[in-house]
Amino acid sequence: MNDPRPIGIFDSGVGGTSIWKEIHQLLPSEKTIYLADSKNAPYGIKTQEEIISLSIKNTEKLMAMDCKLIVVACNTATTNAIKVLRSSYKLPFIGIEPAIKPAALKSSNKAIGILATRGTLTSELFSQTAEIYTKDIQVIEVEGNGLVELIESGKKDSDQAKILLENLLEPMLKAKIDFLVLGCSHYPYLIPLLKEILPEDVQIIDSGEAVARQTKAILSQNGLLNTENRNPENPEFFTNIEPEVLSEIIEAEKHNYKVSKLDF
Repeated sequence: MNDPRPIGIFDSGVGGTSIWKEIHQLLPSEKTIYLADSKNAPYGIKTQEEIISLSIKNTEKLMAMDCKLIVVACNTATTNAIKVLRSSYKLPFIGIEPAIKPAALKSSNKAIGILATRGTLTSELFSQTAEIYTKDIQVIEVEGNGLVELIESGKKDSDQAKILLENLLEPMLKAKIDFLVLGCSHYPYLIPLLKEILPEDVQIIDSGEAVARQTKAILSQNGLLNTENRNPENPEFFTNIEPEVLSEIIEAEKHNYKVSKLDF
């Protein structure tokens, strides 16, 4: 079977492009449409009801663009809203949540750090996952307050971002973690700064590759792969604020794709 319809991806801003990059790399024949809901970022400080409402808004915009599958490229939206989305709509959804399991299973020091938003850390899904895999592990959870805002304003490499990260990571360093789990799709853009701050033996884990593999598996299982078109149309990127920051991130990834402003 062949399905040339696009994959839809949404996030509370530009961070989910870290997920898009992995999907585009693994599935180059698939067309993608990316929605950056930067006007409402960050989701992590909002109530569950607000997060669900925003996730429904983004989903219906992507469905109107004829997407065959939707990737919720936001930890906060996944952990708070994906059950509602899956029960409300017939198309498949791929979620993203912090990679607690591999970090806990591989930790030699029995101490891991999780950097995430409040909306993710306080969610039922996160609590259930953590309870299963971290019974004998010391888990240092830190809310990354202010990080999304810096990334959304184009300051991911700034001294301000480094100072904030140093303060946030202090309790993790004291606990001698050997794994840092990035629980927000924005945070992979901070990896260069994180490597400057963390000891060399601390491994950083994000969920991008796993999400891409799951996307491919679900497309295959549902007969939705684009098996014929080897050269799909260019990806489309939309943001509901001025597009400069999203454009800069896309160009930094060595892609010269157009970013458009769209009201949604």
